[in-house]
Amino acid sequence: MNLLIKSATIIDPNSPFNQKIADVLIEKGIITQIAPDIETDTEIFEAEGKYISPGFFDLNCNIGEPGLETKEDLYTGTKAAAAGGFTGIALMPNTVPPVHSKSEIEYILNRSKKNLVDVYPLGAISHKREGKDLAEMYDMYLSGAKAFSDGNRPVQDAGLMERALLYAQGFDALIFSYPEDTAIAGKAKVNEGEVSTLLGMKGIPSLAEELMIARDLYLAEYTVSRIHFSTISTTRSVELIREAKRKGLEVTCDVAAHHLILTDEALLGFDSQYKVKPPLRTQDDVDALLAGLKDGTIDAIVSQHTPHEVEFKNVELEVAEFGIIGLQTALPLALKAGLSVELIVEKMAVNPRKILNIDIPVIAEGKEANFVLFDADEVWEYNKKNNRSRSYNSPFIDHNLIGKVLLTCNNNQSFK
Repeated sequence: MNLLIKSATIIDPNSPFNQKIADVLIEKGIITQIAPDIETDTEIFEAEGKYISPGFFDLNCNIGEPGLETKEDLYTGTKAAAAGGFTGIALMPNTVPPVHSKSEIEYILNRSKKNLVDVYPLGAISHKREGKDLAEMYDMYLSGAKAFSDGNRPVQDAGLMERALLYAQGFDALIFSYPEDTAIAGKAKVNEGEVSTLLGMKGIPSLAEELMIARDLYLAEYTVSRIHFSTISTTRSVELIREAKRKGLEVTCDVAAHHLILTDEALLGFDSQYKVKPPLRTQDDVDALLAGLKDGTIDAIVSQHTPHEVEFKNVELEVAEFGIIGLQTALPLALKAGLSVELIVEKMAVNPRKILNIDIPVIAEGKEANFVLFDADEVWEYNKKNNRSRSYNSPFIDHNLIGKVLLTCNNNQSFK
């Protein structure tokens, strides 16, 4: 891949060219020159007023393969990722069979070789994600798993979570906690509050999330282990993690992009496309999440991309599945939330890789070209035609969004 990007604004805290407007020359997938004005016969991409940053990385992505390819397979999932500016994704083990042994890890890594998007499968904490016995964590780690999670199922057994933290510590792996106390959450479908009362539905209280965060923070402190909380959503959750960081605990967390702009009021029309888990919360919670991003309490923004076939979403709210697709809308939603481009790059490109302890791309001469070029002001319509996912369960389909990915490059490949 040979390309000259003209007059782009470089946003990369690790680059000597951070905040500078420059031309970027890529030859055979390597950034060979960055300068104010480069002359070459190479294909030119005019990027005045546009931003170039390290490629985004998603810490919470669901793709159905293996077993649920009718929702999403690795081909369509990575196409959606590239279209959203992601050059790396961490895959949750929510498949059939679940990713709970080295066989599934190796299958995913082999299937995703030579892809523009780097794929990192997360291994399950427990066998079959049943929350009873530890999975083959060390075998999965040796095969390429960087971290472990039971995906959208919380580890309800405190003893099992303690053992997982201690075991992972032995080979410096990371445990992801999905914080929900199922005994408190029950079978409710929406956030507990005024909206759930108006809808006439049982609600999931914030307490269900906060109790699990408090428990796992105690366990992490007791075992002196690292822990990462996936998709936090409440004010008190932010406060608990902020206090833990002040105490010196090795804790990180992320938030789903849709939780930064949507509240539970979106469900007043009984539209199942807004049904997600954790559920959409209140405006006070949204404000706390944004404050947590800005003060460093929340480390990353994720898409929580969760594809479903039409028959699982275009049904009554009560019986619809949780989740929306989010790879192509993560950037526009972060911009709509009022976050600066610099903060978005930190939370969507730099910090996610720090959390997984993998190499962070740098916009610098001699480095591999792993970047996203985007326009923070361009208005575009997200529709079924330009949606790259196999599924289209998103409330933003057929809506105008602000902030468009123009070019994604990695592994000597590009996607426009």
